[in-house]
Amino acid sequence: MTDSPHPYAALTPDLILHALDATGLAADGRLLALNSYENRVYQAGVEDGSAVVVKFYRPQRWTDAAILEEHAFTVELAAREIPVVAPLQLHDATLLHHAGFRFAVYPKQGGRPPEFDRAGTLERMGRFLGRIHAVGAQGRYAHRPTLDLASFGLASRDFLRAGQWLPGGLRAAWDSVVEHALTSVAHCYERAGAVRAIRLHGDCHAGNVLWTDGGPHFVDFDDSRMGPAVQDLWMLLAGERDEQQAQMNAVLTGYEDFMEFDTRELHLIEALRTLRLIHYAAWLARRWGDPAFLAAFPWFNTEHYWQARILELREQIALMDEPPLVA
Repeated sequence: MTDSPHPYAALTPDLILHALDATGLAADGRLLALNSYENRVYQAGVEDGSAVVVKFYRPQRWTDAAILEEHAFTVELAAREIPVVAPLQLHDATLLHHAGFRFAVYPKQGGRPPEFDRAGTLERMGRFLGRIHAVGAQGRYAHRPTLDLASFGLASRDFLRAGQWLPGGLRAAWDSVVEHALTSVAHCYERAGAVRAIRLHGDCHAGNVLWTDGGPHFVDFDDSRMGPAVQDLWMLLAGERDEQQAQMNAVLTGYEDFMEFDTRELHLIEALRTLRLIHYAAWLARRWGDPAFLAAFPWFNTEHYWQARILELREQIALMDEPPLVA
């Protein structure tokens, strides 16, 4: 018996162009696949010579209600003149359906990767993230998850344990180090105390920011969820501790023009980094049936990959034992 084809196998160029035509946008046949694995994202030309970006959502990942919550948040942010790329409303809807696929259409936003080491860039990033969080704190998601130890850590550990992803000779070592790491994460949360969960971007790294002369434009809120504000800040940091301290100071200088920052959340930076590492490995495992993942991440199920993950978690355990950054 052969495996069933992946649902994206049916997403042909003709289907994409027909989906766009059904929205009232006259596609001119130009189609460029963009760098996305979780969803399928394309730049498509329209007959007036312009272009749009169309995102086809991964089947079974989000409910319609969850997608619509994300859309509503980005539309709310855009209405406040915050530079996020929100979906277009076509036929009175932002979430569209065609041939069994759900999709959304976005305006094409130009830009270049941000240079976080350039003077003033991190302060400007902080200023706009403060504005995003000031709006995010005014409401809650009802249909999207919270980023926490259970959802990113325990669930990811359990999924990896249940499968045959780890080489037999490394399973005991990984089991031991992941338990130690998750215990350290829990201790970080205990030190932070009851921090507030707000609506976040959720995946605010340089790849989801387009920079223009006017500043940053935030794209791809697909991972938006409830969580601590520092989740959207720590991925802007890099380098040694003293470098990260200076970077965080710059971010918070801009951030606190619009949103007060709870300094207790600094205890969570390395904990959140650890959760992301564990979650990322589980994400690859969950998507291993998608041919695009096999082609893009051929090293995932190798012994070398899991040896590196074990060393990575050991380093994180040591970092979680160190004092946090200060504000």
